[in-house]
Amino acid sequence: MYYFDNESALKSISFIEKFCTHTKGELAGNPFILEDWQKEIVGNIFGWKHKKTNLRKYRTVFIEVARKNGKTTLASSIALLMLFMDSERGSEVYAAAGDRNQAGIVFEIAKGMILNSSELLSRSKVFRNSITHEAKGNYFQAISSDSKTKHGFNANCIIFDELHTQPTRDLWDTLTTSTGSRREPLTIAITTAGYDRQSICHEVYSYAKKVLNGSIKDDAFYPVIYEADNEDNITLEATWKKANPNYGISLKKEYMQQESKRAVSVPSYQNTFKRLMLNIWTDSITQWIGHDEWAACHQDFDYKSLDGLKCWGGLDLASTRDISAFVLIFEVDNKFVVLPNIFIPGDNAKKRSERDGVDYMTWVKQGDIIATDGDVADYTFIRKKINELSLKYKIQSISYDRWNASMLVTELMNDGANMFPFGQGFVSMSAPTKELEKIILSKEIIHDNNPAMNWMLSNVALQEDPAGNIKIAKNKSKEKVDGIVSLVMALGGLMDGQDNESVYDQRDLLIF
Repeated sequence: MYYFDNESALKSISFIEKFCTHTKGELAGNPFILEDWQKEIVGNIFGWKHKKTNLRKYRTVFIEVARKNGKTTLASSIALLMLFMDSERGSEVYAAAGDRNQAGIVFEIAKGMILNSSELLSRSKVFRNSITHEAKGNYFQAISSDSKTKHGFNANCIIFDELHTQPTRDLWDTLTTSTGSRREPLTIAITTAGYDRQSICHEVYSYAKKVLNGSIKDDAFYPVIYEADNEDNITLEATWKKANPNYGISLKKEYMQQESKRAVSVPSYQNTFKRLMLNIWTDSITQWIGHDEWAACHQDFDYKSLDGLKCWGGLDLASTRDISAFVLIFEVDNKFVVLPNIFIPGDNAKKRSERDGVDYMTWVKQGDIIATDGDVADYTFIRKKINELSLKYKIQSISYDRWNASMLVTELMNDGANMFPFGQGFVSMSAPTKELEKIILSKEIIHDNNPAMNWMLSNVALQEDPAGNIKIAKNKSKEKVDGIVSLVMALGGLMDGQDNESVYDQRDLLIF
């Protein structure tokens, strides 16, 4: 049914090594000489053919390999191979990705390869957003999920770069179904592992695994997966080699030693390391700081010494019957001192204790949290408390969740507070969350061992995006995390340098 055309395989490998070059780093301008694993991939794609038709056997190729193994350079060279060498005339070659920037990477590398080769350049026209090979009527361009038009294609070759970043399956379906009129179309998905198990990438990955283990027979599908197992020791060289066929070449041993050590010591980085460097599918949600690390930051401290000092606040307001938190952070002698204020509706505290199995009532009696009158959040009391604290400390700014604002924010602004809306997405939350992790692990933070804050930290689950940004996932955390969210926002205000002079420093407290 199939045969291996050795001449065709060698011709494809020869094209890449003769005309394609590295475009970045210390090898920029040098020929792209394929490693053995890359030669095997290229050889199999272009060598295996149908006996009756002499057309290529493989129509879909799934390549999943960890970062820094040269997969994007390989993808760009295959795109050029299809643009210049494929027998199909009027060929449409697309580099596809989740967004314009990612889609442009394969295209820009391919463009750089052409500019480095006088022979390829003489046979093509290079434009800002496309490359044409007019002798055959072929062209190559990048397209992304946010492109305005995704229909009308007649694709012959599709390179999906980092398939795990596709926000939906729409672009995949649109492009792969556009190949129907081609004699031997080729779709190549090249990616690292992701975490969204409902995504098109995980769907194709799962299919590839079944083809590999023989539970599905699909002669037109070529799976290539280099991955470590989730149970593997992430500090061992043998584990690194499983996911990195270019280990010791483009990926250095020293780098993996450094990153694996970081993954062991920094909780939020473990999933990132597993996914990107070991090619292991992870969850987007991960637990955060352990009890021991946080407990080690408790020490005796003279909190009266904070009087009159600058500080930054974070305010997380409750829904009507829930917990609110106002946390202050001070920078003192290269340490960060945390002063939490946790509020709970007094009439609701007993009910919540019974329902949640958390001893709010004892915390209230100990003064660790503050019970307000009634069974709903008392914003008037919280406002009064913040104003009292503003007389004691120089509060530079109060960061608050802009999507959960209330009249309290307006009232505090009228009282003289510098109120700063603080987004709860990855853009705003990632940097201060990572910084908080850093100063906790390095014992640069001092806290008063407040049991409510201890409990809230133990509840935190982190959510991660494909770029490695993190944030506290309120909806995934096992219980309340308001105090820690407030701490992150307060630290974010400090990091942003929100130290405009407060009206609190210019006038007396407003009495209401």
